[in-house]
Amino acid sequence: MNVTAIYPGTFDPITNGHTDIVARATALFDRVIVAVARSTSKKTAFTTDERVTMARLALAQIPAAEVQSFDGLMIDYARQLGAKVIIRGLRAVSDFDYEFQMAGMNRQLHSDAETVFLTPAEHLSYISSSLVREIATFGGDVSKFVHPGVQAALAARLRS
Repeated sequence: MNVTAIYPGTFDPITNGHTDIVARATALFDRVIVAVARSTSKKTAFTTDERVTMARLALAQIPAAEVQSFDGLMIDYARQLGAKVIIRGLRAVSDFDYEFQMAGMNRQLHSDAETVFLTPAEHLSYISSSLVREIATFGGDVSKFVHPGVQAALAARLRS
């Protein structure tokens, strides 16, 4: 069976936790699409193109992962791709409430797709894009949390 999974998010920026989830997903599914959201209610630090570029850089060592951007409802994009699985990462119990609601809503909108929750390695479970941005904003070292190319992009963004 050829199973396509979609891992949607803003990835602003992509972290080592995201990368770990993608690596885990590619071991489970035939095709994994990292779907970078264009339209989002979040104010992003990076443009969509910049986030796609960083994701491709960070995931270059995972050839089974594809990076694409999308507009509109993720569930419509998943249907368009023929994705039968929606990957969501869970870092902590506090993530579960929101993700559980989202999974239920997605099931109502696209009953052929299942949400699969994956957890990153324990040493990556505390990493979030917003914390990485905050640490970088104040000159902190984020090299343990992101790909070197993402770290460089953060430094460049903060200099401008």
